[in-house]
Amino acid sequence: MELGVFERQLRLMVLLTQNREYSIDELCRKLDLSRRTLYRYLELFRDIGFEVVKQHNVYRLDKASPFFKEITQLIHFTEDEALTLRHVLDMASDTDVQVRHLRHKLERIYDFGILNAMEADPVHAENLQRLYEAVKLHRQVVFHDYSSPHSGTTTDRVVEPYCFLDHHDAIRCYELRSGQNKTFKVSRIGRVEILDLLWSNEDRHVRVRTDLFRFSGEERLPVVLRLGRLSCNLLKEEYPQAAHCLQPDGDGHWLLSTEVCSFRGVGRFVLGLYEDVEVLGSDEFKAFLKRKAEDLAAKAIGGKMGHEECPRQGFRQGRAEEKRAIARNLKSSGFPLAAISEATGMPLSELEQL
Repeated sequence: MELGVFERQLRLMVLLTQNREYSIDELCRKLDLSRRTLYRYLELFRDIGFEVVKQHNVYRLDKASPFFKEITQLIHFTEDEALTLRHVLDMASDTDVQVRHLRHKLERIYDFGILNAMEADPVHAENLQRLYEAVKLHRQVVFHDYSSPHSGTTTDRVVEPYCFLDHHDAIRCYELRSGQNKTFKVSRIGRVEILDLLWSNEDRHVRVRTDLFRFSGEERLPVVLRLGRLSCNLLKEEYPQAAHCLQPDGDGHWLLSTEVCSFRGVGRFVLGLYEDVEVLGSDEFKAFLKRKAEDLAAKAIGGKMGHEECPRQGFRQGRAEEKRAIARNLKSSGFPLAAISEATGMPLSELEQL
């Protein structure tokens, strides 16, 4: 019994060391713990010297905890050493699984967004360091001389920063004046000033996430795909983190069930490999793909017929032979028959014979 308790505590420690997304409820499900027991373990970690950090509903163990420093001192790298290792790994092949694994392990320990900035631009690095501190300490900050391309103005913004995005190129903040969650480009900030004020709107912070296809946002849009061997292999090579989302589905096929922040990334993947991918859901994603296919057909038709009219109008007003010739060209270019039929008004049986 004691061994079981100790094992769960160790597993929780491992999860919290690298935690960026698991909520309290998700941790409880993973470890089969009650919320009361989980909170008791967190208090135990504090009592024995760990720094337990809470951001929104996500808890993690700070790597600056004295206990971590003690057990890692023999394998600790200086910041210069860590950057050198990262540069060596960046020169290696990105398709090598071990190289990606080593790079991922280093990124868990060292903040390369800040370390790289220190090499390139001291002012940018100082802003990043202050933002990192403000997020960690839950402080409000002022972005002095923030240059906004949308409004064409340079103003000061008082915000509560809470989440870095896009490899530290942007940061998610709650802006006090507008009462909105916004994404700010770090490069557009003149100077960051940390205020002696704690967050006062944490309940209004909306976390964004990055999906498998590297699109970030607040939305969670369900997508279900049935992949053949080619599309499955290409998915894992281009997006290695997708491997844990794949489930075998018969001989030579796999199911991918995930949530994305935008249909654009997964849409590009599906349209590029449409012959090897079956879209099972959602209806919204199917409608998105249909619109994209019609747009592609419209561009192709516009180039062939010399006008920019809607495909359906252009085809149906054209001569039958010209219609078949363009449909034949679209088919040879790899357009789905369903999309060609929708654009031309030609039945599938006739298209199959072209």
